[in-house]
Amino acid sequence: MMEEERFLPCRFVHAIFHTMAVRMKDIAKDLGLSVVTVSKALREHSDISEETRQRVLSRVRELHYSPNFTARALITGRSFMVGLIVPDLLHPFFAQVATAISKTLRKKGYCLLIASSEEDPALEVQQLEQLLAHRLDAIIIASSQSTPRCFREIEQGNTPYVLIDRIIPGLSANTVTVNDERIGTLATEHLISVGCKRVAHIRGLQTSTRLGRLNGYRRALARHGLPALPQYVVCQEEGGTKNYYESGFEAAKRLLKMRPRPDGIFGYNDILATGAIDAILDSGLKVPEDIAVIGCGNLHYDSSLRVPLSSIDQATDLAGETAANLAFALIEAKTRPTPQHIVLEPHLVIRASTQRQRAKRSAAR
Repeated sequence: MMEEERFLPCRFVHAIFHTMAVRMKDIAKDLGLSVVTVSKALREHSDISEETRQRVLSRVRELHYSPNFTARALITGRSFMVGLIVPDLLHPFFAQVATAISKTLRKKGYCLLIASSEEDPALEVQQLEQLLAHRLDAIIIASSQSTPRCFREIEQGNTPYVLIDRIIPGLSANTVTVNDERIGTLATEHLISVGCKRVAHIRGLQTSTRLGRLNGYRRALARHGLPALPQYVVCQEEGGTKNYYESGFEAAKRLLKMRPRPDGIFGYNDILATGAIDAILDSGLKVPEDIAVIGCGNLHYDSSLRVPLSSIDQATDLAGETAANLAFALIEAKTRPTPQHIVLEPHLVIRASTQRQRAKRSAAR
């Protein structure tokens, strides 16, 4: 009996403590820290040491603490949420962008809500309306729209937004993009530098990125006195990014039937280029000896493919981080600032799919 009485108060206090709403200041008092320090630790702020952060996180887990966003929104007038709309969450490029955005916003105490438009402008408008209903503090969007109409409506509601990867003709907005014309130039000139004389291009859907890369391809050919043959520019099939691989495969099969056959292929993105490589290999030809192939995106699995893929790196992580920081700056701004147009520079990553000289040396051995 005495043993039970001795432990009853502890169990009683423990139960009461966990049924009460734990506040950030309770954790701060318990650890002998300031509320600001606890807040920064939860946001992974660089001012806080790893030891202090782990102390805070350990106590947070013990007490099952979660921030009261509703109370914070009432006090600050903010939801502490940012929305992201991308064409396809399965595409590694957009998944990597989303990860970089989320990581950056988390450090600032924000969470990210993500939606996919599936390259459908009408669905994108629906997703946009649903996200805005959550009273988000900002929107980041890789848009499938061809006109600025729906963005005019966002502006009327005073919700800051950032366009990432793609721009909309006729819309002056905050944008974070990569130099797509430079991508087309880098890829095409690299194929020319390894001896390709008949360079084909598998282009993307009707977006600003597609147009920029196509223009860069054509400019590079013209600069080197090579013909830009219309039949060497093949469009991926419509139907969204889930069909990129199949589109690249089928496009390459069409190119292989041409006479003369292309000896170099620039794929709008790495997934198209991967499909092209498999079509070439399945036909009994070799990459890069018969046809050199380059893509764009520098995806994490490029070095593990049947033939490791040369690619143009789009600074994906930096794009996501930059877009998140720009969105946060717009949230913090007292008045609407002049739109910023941030253009990141790509760079070439060479792998086996274009290393013709190395392939020739290996064959000679």
